[in-house]
Amino acid sequence: MSETVMPPKRMASPFADWRAHHVAFRSPDYVAARDWYVEVLDFRVVAEWDYGDIRLAFLAPPGDDGFYIELFGDGSPAPVEARPWTDLNDSLKYRGFHHVCFSVANVDSTVARLAARGAKIVLEPVDIPAIERRIAFFADPFGNLVELAGPLPA
Repeated sequence: MSETVMPPKRMASPFADWRAHHVAFRSPDYVAARDWYVEVLDFRVVAEWDYGDIRLAFLAPPGDDGFYIELFGDGSPAPVEARPWTDLNDSLKYRGFHHVCFSVANVDSTVARLAARGAKIVLEPVDIPAIERRIAFFADPFGNLVELAGPLPA
């Protein structure tokens, strides 16, 4: 949504101090997932640690120190409901977490760079006038969806 139409903040709320910190992705292959985020998306490894037989990491986008992807993998992951991440419309039918979104300056050029690095583009850039944004979706090799959102073209 445009900043000019945002409803007033509710600073009297006991939850007014909340800020997004991270979203967590589970992968069956921790090293492959970590390396993909580092090599394809240029994410930075902020911290890595073990929790039992699971390996975890906080991964930060190349230019943002305020939000992370918490990646965890290995161990014995439980089976999950398979989502058809190759078709965005079908994926919208499933309950629960769907995607994480990153703001970018130019959706088209970002998608072109991702495609050149081998990322799976799930939805090519499209304008969404209702929210005054241009969006696109891609997926990591393990089916986690990532949305890109930027300003509408002039």
